[in-house]
Amino acid sequence: MERELLFVETLEKVRKTAKDQGNCISEEQVKEAFATMDLNEEQMEQIYDYLRKHKVSFGEPVDVDEYLTDEEKDYVKEYLDELALLPEVSSGEKEAITLSAMAGDSDAQSKLIEIYLPYVVDVAKLYSGQGVLLEDLIGEGNVALTMGVTMLGCLDNAAEAQGMLGKILMDAMEDYIAENAEDEKVDKRIEAKVNKVAEAAREMAQDLGRKVTPEELAEETKMSLKAITDAMRLSGFKIEDLESGE
Repeated sequence: MERELLFVETLEKVRKTAKDQGNCISEEQVKEAFATMDLNEEQMEQIYDYLRKHKVSFGEPVDVDEYLTDEEKDYVKEYLDELALLPEVSSGEKEAITLSAMAGDSDAQSKLIEIYLPYVVDVAKLYSGQGVLLEDLIGEGNVALTMGVTMLGCLDNAAEAQGMLGKILMDAMEDYIAENAEDEKVDKRIEAKVNKVAEAAREMAQDLGRKVTPEELAEETKMSLKAITDAMRLSGFKIEDLESGE
């Protein structure tokens, strides 16, 4: 567990270094950061792939905002303008609040959420352009942050908090993207199933000059009656050339 936490903290530091350098970092900097962990070439390449996936380059600096649409930029600006109205805290105050949150103080945990809300936006922007709305990523991140501040009691010091919260945020956003990708695959499979039945029904209806029944279509195409009725149900019984029986 200690080694895993060290890896997460190191990866977060590398991400922060890259961000401070315009989302750019050298391979030498990455190797130096992980030098004490004795990682092999394959493991290092996985780290490089991870960083590239999150728009970190190993050459010219990259402006993450360039990947945002105009609508996303407008949303982020408006959202950050609202967050700017929250009270500012010094680094010393942030550390004190973090320590209290680690001790289970609910008021401190609420304040820590406010402190890290802009950080959620920074992390969300790294995941833009992956098939989900930026505002949804921010929403998922905020939920994860709310849970994450209650889990800091396992840490040894306040300096570890951002690394742990960053990992929680990234995991939540990656899970959300993966779930939506799976939903999209399911939607496409459903669409393909409905289209197959609809096309077969259309061709048969043209030949007969009338709508066809599911039983007739099953007999003609050798598709199972269950496959046809499933497609009808999935379409909301809207396959035009099939008698729905309703």
